[in-house]
Amino acid sequence: MDIARVLMVAPVADVATAVAWYERLLGRPADTRPMPSLADWHLTTGGWLSVFEDSERAGSALLNLEVPDLDEALTQLGKRGLAAGPVQAGGKRTRFAALVDPDGNRVTLLENPVV
Repeated sequence: MDIARVLMVAPVADVATAVAWYERLLGRPADTRPMPSLADWHLTTGGWLSVFEDSERAGSALLNLEVPDLDEALTQLGKRGLAAGPVQAGGKRTRFAALVDPDGNRVTLLENPVV
């Protein structure tokens, strides 16, 4: 089986509120809005994030985003009015910090390896 793309989906109760929050998180507007209840960010060549209005499942997603420099990512988020939880160690080579969107979907920023 060939996989062409990996897609993360964050179900939300109110897509307008969520899109505004994810625009702050990612520092840019969505790449596509294929329908009123859906927004897509093309994060890498093969990795997308979708925010989809689905109030029954809102708040149930766990999203992991690897960043090259966690401290710099947290600084950028702070400038956009977002704060992640404390930086934690994960194993010997990983650091991470998490924050939640307005619906409670958890977004974890990961840095690997730690030098």
